[in-house]
Amino acid sequence: MTERRGVSRRGFLKGLGAAAVTGPVGFAGIAMAAKADEEAAAVPVLGPGATPVRLKVNGKVHDLSIEPRVTLLDALRDTIGLTGPKEVCDRGACGGCTVLLDGMAVCGCMMLAIDVGDREVTTVEGLCGPDGAPSDLQQQFVAKDALQCGYCTCGMVTAAEGLLRSKPVLSPDEVRAGISGNLCRCGTYTRIVEAVIATSALRRKGK
Repeated sequence: MTERRGVSRRGFLKGLGAAAVTGPVGFAGIAMAAKADEEAAAVPVLGPGATPVRLKVNGKVHDLSIEPRVTLLDALRDTIGLTGPKEVCDRGACGGCTVLLDGMAVCGCMMLAIDVGDREVTTVEGLCGPDGAPSDLQQQFVAKDALQCGYCTCGMVTAAEGLLRSKPVLSPDEVRAGISGNLCRCGTYTRIVEAVIATSALRRKGK
């Protein structure tokens, strides 16, 4: 790669803007432009090709080689093979791709895999027991018949789990507010709320 010398157009304009605020344009502006170029050169550039990414998902470490543009959702589904999180709207509006990041519900389609870092990712598959048995919340979704087509269910269960972890005792209104970012086309919200409330009660009893 040929080493660039002097001040770039971007760096000069950046320095020019700073100089316009701080004082007359001249050597000071050029110096600011050079400094801006140095700061930009110090930032590591990833891509456009594949780059090593390490993800800790459901307690397991996965060393991947993916492009920096790959979302967490695509890394989970296409590279690791966890298809619980669903791609529905691809803009963070439906909650179908919800996963837990250090226990907090996030939309997998709105985060790049390279930005996860050392944080723990939990998908709906990771909510099951070591033997694959469904969790208490998943069992309550079945018991309360809180699903129809099932396409939103994985994201809904994961979001509800994050809600229960953040606040073990919940009122129906709090559940409705907590899952408001997850859309159910079939409209099973009433039974979803019942399932979450029932799980909250069971956990308080230690069952």
